[in-house]
Amino acid sequence: MTQTANTRSLADGKLLVDAPAEGVVQLTINNPSKRNALDHPILDAISETLQELSATEAAEADARGRCLIVTGARGMFSAGYDIGEIPDGDFEERAEQLVAHPFTEAIEALEAHPWPTIAVLPGHTIGGGLELALACDLRVAERTIKLGMPPAKLGLVYSHTGLRRFLDVIGAARTRELFLLGRYIDAPTALSWGLVNRVAPSAEVERVGLDLATEMARNAPLSQLGNKRVIAALLRAEAQLAPDVERELIELRRASFASEDMREGMRAFAEKRAPRWHGR
Repeated sequence: MTQTANTRSLADGKLLVDAPAEGVVQLTINNPSKRNALDHPILDAISETLQELSATEAAEADARGRCLIVTGARGMFSAGYDIGEIPDGDFEERAEQLVAHPFTEAIEALEAHPWPTIAVLPGHTIGGGLELALACDLRVAERTIKLGMPPAKLGLVYSHTGLRRFLDVIGAARTRELFLLGRYIDAPTALSWGLVNRVAPSAEVERVGLDLATEMARNAPLSQLGNKRVIAALLRAEAQLAPDVERELIELRRASFASEDMREGMRAFAEKRAPRWHGR
């Protein structure tokens, strides 16, 4: 992970902000004791930093970044949301608060960032960590890592907005395989699916990501801003849902937080055992 004397430390050191090359800003998740799991301070810091960067005018972008890299420290991208923060006593309410907010806010801020974004994945990328990477425009993965979405192993109905991101990138068949099986896939498989754009050896993954970011930062700013805006608008238009359908999908997710199965899935995960599902 490249750092300079100008590296800023946010969220008690769990998010680092750096400028590794001209026109490039890098956010590094640095929570190694929890495999770079995402918690409230990290997510809030991501949202605040992106709001700050997004406010930069095109004429000032060289100093603040015309391309953004999101990566993880110490050989890990992110193991997803820190479910250890969810206490058992008030599980339903706390689970919704912790998983839905500020996670949704950080994801949406990253997706709405006007300049190109690259997720550089030096290690395993799981659950919410994978959705965070998917909110970036491009992804570069270390060739030995695993990627996966474990909701089926936890009893969770994933958000329809999150599932839409996977459908947009890898299509319905691969999204079904990823979410209904709940298995991890390797980086070459992710490349063949289009889930990542490049695969590189460990010694080169950071350089490959930085080379792509530097190249994009040197491209015409009005073109970069305009083309990214057009792509986002077209994808958003295709994702429109009728209000009653959207309410139904939101209720399905809410009901999963209230279910015995999700409590059991979380306990089984924490206790490293097979879950005993109840179907309710």
